[in-house]
Amino acid sequence: MADKTILVVGTYDTKNDELEYMVERLEAMGGAALSMDISVLGDPEQPTDYSKHDVAAAGDSSIQAAIDSGDENTAMQIMAKGASALAARLFSEGKFDGVVILGGTMGTDVALDVCQALPLGVPKYVVSTVSFSPLIEPARLSADIQMILWAGGLYGLNSVCKSSLSQAAGAVLGAARAVEPPNTDRPLIGMTSLGSSCLKYMKPLKPELEKRGFEVAIFHATGMGGMAYESIAREGGFACVLDLALQELSNLLAGSVVNSGADRMLNAGAAGIPQIVAPGCLDLVDLAGWQDIPLQYQDRPFHAHNRLIKSAGLNGKERRETAREIAKRLKASDTPAHVILPNRGIEEWDREGNETYDPEAFAEFCDEMRLQMQSPIAFSELDCHINDAPFVAKVLEIFDAWVADGTIKTSA
Repeated sequence: MADKTILVVGTYDTKNDELEYMVERLEAMGGAALSMDISVLGDPEQPTDYSKHDVAAAGDSSIQAAIDSGDENTAMQIMAKGASALAARLFSEGKFDGVVILGGTMGTDVALDVCQALPLGVPKYVVSTVSFSPLIEPARLSADIQMILWAGGLYGLNSVCKSSLSQAAGAVLGAARAVEPPNTDRPLIGMTSLGSSCLKYMKPLKPELEKRGFEVAIFHATGMGGMAYESIAREGGFACVLDLALQELSNLLAGSVVNSGADRMLNAGAAGIPQIVAPGCLDLVDLAGWQDIPLQYQDRPFHAHNRLIKSAGLNGKERRETAREIAKRLKASDTPAHVILPNRGIEEWDREGNETYDPEAFAEFCDEMRLQMQSPIAFSELDCHINDAPFVAKVLEIFDAWVADGTIKTSA
């Protein structure tokens, strides 16, 4: 008997051979497959486990409605909605263990929605003609999505595209066999940070929180990490969040590609999760290492971290805007939010003598934070740097008080 079942998704009217080849590979390796057809106009050579009519109906529509739209973009969005809903339901019913989806731009558009509809820990593989392309905005990538380029396979099977298809089949089946889904034995704390050359609080905080009986997941706040953090928060997966590195928000406001989507700092509050917040690295805008520094940032304090990422300092006006945005997002929350402002610096490179030190702009930020952090937001200002011991002590003080009064639940 097959040990794991993989959902195979694609337009079976035009890509039947390629999809069936992946099914054959899965079965040859001891797996099983469920097929889902997201075609609109044509029909597969053989019936699939879930037909295009099943897919459209799962999205409260029909194939006829997709055809009558007269527009392939509208039609495929109907199929995307249905495929996402159907895949989520099938997974909740235990019908499959991982998913592989094949497509060009149309199929990939659907694939991104399907992957976002499935929980973290479900293996998700997309074989696409536009894998890793700048056409795909970061906000549409699920936290644990995997992609492989569908090379040389747009019309029909050949040895080149079989290489991609067979790798994808093996990868998703292997992942389904190997994955350890998130454990819910202990309540989970979500923390945002950067590497310890910039932010250091996670090193003392993590063991202290673990001593208190919590599991701690620390998310690298460089865009994709924030997306993973927000996806778990959206599902109510945290007992509390320590959102202490916020430069993904300043990146979003500045239009940087290094962001985690428009819903940054909104999901925890919407899901009823208490939030301890600090403005770690909110004085910077991150830029991709390969891009030229935009003109407006060329005279700013600057830090080149590596060949992938570099950062420019924000001016006083921009920092005031970030403070206002923090307040706006936290005030949308129905759950407790406590903001801590370390008034001697919010990342290691902004200490006096370091590259991004800008006391005038930082003073403006602190002034605006004092103005904006009003009820219902709790606010504490500390005379220390974010990487100093008193900051860690304050986080733990607030955390322990919330545990004592029941704000933070101590059972998973």
